[in-house]
Amino acid sequence: MSFTSVPILDLALARDPQTKPQFLADLRHALMEVGFLYLKNVGIPAELWDQVISEGKAFFDIPKEENKPASFLKAHAKHRASQRLKIEMKNAPSFLGYSQLSAEITAGKVDHREQIDLSTEHPVPAPGAPLYENLLAPNQWPSEAVLPHFRRVYTEYMQRMGAVSLAFTSLVAEAIDLPPDAFARYFDDGDRQQHKLKIVKYPDVSELGLPNNGDGGSVEGQGVGPHKDSMLSSYLLQASDHRGLQVQNMQGQWIDCPPVPGTLVVAIGQGMEALTQGVCASTTHRVLSPAAGAGARFSIPFFQGVRASTTFDELEDVGVGTVPAAARRRRQKVLEANGGRRLDDVEFTFRKGGAASTLGEATLRNRVKSHPDVGERWYPDILRDIREQQAREAKAAAAAASAQGGSSTAATVKDEGKGVDVSTQTQTQTQTQSQAQVVEAH
Repeated sequence: MSFTSVPILDLALARDPQTKPQFLADLRHALMEVGFLYLKNVGIPAELWDQVISEGKAFFDIPKEENKPASFLKAHAKHRASQRLKIEMKNAPSFLGYSQLSAEITAGKVDHREQIDLSTEHPVPAPGAPLYENLLAPNQWPSEAVLPHFRRVYTEYMQRMGAVSLAFTSLVAEAIDLPPDAFARYFDDGDRQQHKLKIVKYPDVSELGLPNNGDGGSVEGQGVGPHKDSMLSSYLLQASDHRGLQVQNMQGQWIDCPPVPGTLVVAIGQGMEALTQGVCASTTHRVLSPAAGAGARFSIPFFQGVRASTTFDELEDVGVGTVPAAARRRRQKVLEANGGRRLDDVEFTFRKGGAASTLGEATLRNRVKSHPDVGERWYPDILRDIREQQAREAKAAAAAASAQGGSSTAATVKDEGKGVDVSTQTQTQTQTQSQAQVVEAH
């Protein structure tokens, strides 16, 4: 039976030797059967959490246009982001900064959201460094004259969440009978490791000026399209009371993942699935735009980083060693109980032989694909290569569909940095199974 809800785990139980075995058993279930979980008592002070939410929401209140009276700004909402445009993502090659509404693409369609991307900070890379090290850079922070506490709050939050993510990854290893340090080789030492964070605003469909057909599933209402997270794990703080996040189970059903106070939503990434030989499930998920009149949904996902210089050869040939047979058998039983099939292929992102040979290169291609405006300015050669590849894939998929006469086929395209399922399926399958793309969003 495929899951119908997302489990809630209490991290405090993992800190007590008496209750840790039960926590690991519950975690094992979540990893193998769901790929998603709520995590409470993570160790973030409540005051900091409140500040993260309030400062995040306040970012979107920064006026877009300077030197205008408040009455003008209130009456002319379209002008409210000029100050945010000073730190727009396309101003730098790092893919850090502000993205305007509907500037990102997932599963081939526009996402109706605006956001700011941040990361643990790094200096500008040295001359001659690999191109992907452009992703390691200083943040584009909003002015302290406008948001005096924003930088301090988010710097502390990212530092604390980095520690939480490393501790949780160690527990994942123990849950599937690996040594606690099984993933350690894939992290840079200390502050060298980059972690990322987004602050995201999803306007409701009336704010977008789009039709509301009442079912929340229209293309026009795509907050972020069906996708999987890359790397190892991500941690979502749902910063408003809105529903919208949905997780797809192995039967193709969309399961709501509503806000639960005091928790983070943890998603297992493609990297975790690949390194554990498919034992840990990475699950497709999406965000629906809020209904008309519901107001904007806010979310703050944190993405655990991985050493960018890691090669695909290392991932495939070394990995984390052999996952014990008992864990692999248990995961196989889960698959068999659901018809022996899976919606997505573990090799979407993590396979050698393509244009990228390292995770850093794959991540850079990922970002160019999601943000073509940044690609056009800073990485035109990569963007051109991606578009040529997409054209070839589309042509091949159309030919395959034509050859099959419209019957159910599934052609999986391996695209470095993102996985795209370009399967053509029966009408019923199409209603429940969507394209899966590896991105960073909730």
